Amino acid sequence: MRAVFMTDVGKIRQRNEDNGGIFVNASGDRLAIVADGMGGHRAGDVASEMARDNLKELWEKSAKIQTAEEAEKWLSQNIKDVNAILFEHANNVPACEGMGTTVVAAICTDRFATIANVGDSRCYIKNESGFQQLTDDHSLVNELVRSGQISKEDAEHHPMKNVVLRVLGTEEDVSLDLKTIIFEEDDVLLLCSDGLSNKVSEEEMDTIIKSNDNLEEKASKLIDMANHYGGEDNITLVIVEFEDGSERG
Repeated sequence: MRAVFMTDVGKIRQRNEDNGGIFVNASGDRLAIVADGMGGHRAGDVASEMARDNLKELWEKSAKIQTAEEAEKWLSQNIKDVNAILFEHANNVPACEGMGTTVVAAICTDRFATIANVGDSRCYIKNESGFQQLTDDHSLVNELVRSGQISKEDAEHHPMKNVVLRVLGTEEDVSLDLKTIIFEEDDVLLLCSDGLSNKVSEEEMDTIIKSNDNLEEKASKLIDMANHYGGEDNITLVIVEFEDGSERG
């Protein structure tokens, strides 16, 4: 299994409020994280950094994940615990009042991948069925699409596109979505913040992901494309590729 993490401030923002990474526990299983922070003065970076750091620490101390049920339980419990940490911090530190962060995280083993998400950071998969989004955005426009009030095409340019309905840190309790998939040789996961998904189409992502470039080149090309299309937001991604290890970097 190979993986790369990359983040970029974009072309407009003064600072990067995204965080993430790829972390390995003692058993060699990987946890990939992308978190997109939001809030007042510097609070967005605090929220996403705290989410990443706490999940990283918990993961590195975790036991081997044997089953999908164990992976889903780990993500559910620990993301909810981290939500409580962020909520308490936001209530006790005036500068961080109202801070929050999206999170999309994937536990990747040699047999399956389990994905959790809160907010509108996304996970996509490329496999034998093609390239598709695995997660559902917890956003106002996605709810409008789901209820049939607007089309998916309308959602791309909706004025309320950036309104997120669910994040870590803003409420005492949080609910998250969980999904487990079989992860097979040559399958690829792409986790990203909306700085990528709002600018680069699924067709363009698919073209880059299935190219013969190595993972670092693929990540760089995705970020360059988002910046080419305006780069109004921070851009963060993780690519995880399940291979036999004999080729490509």
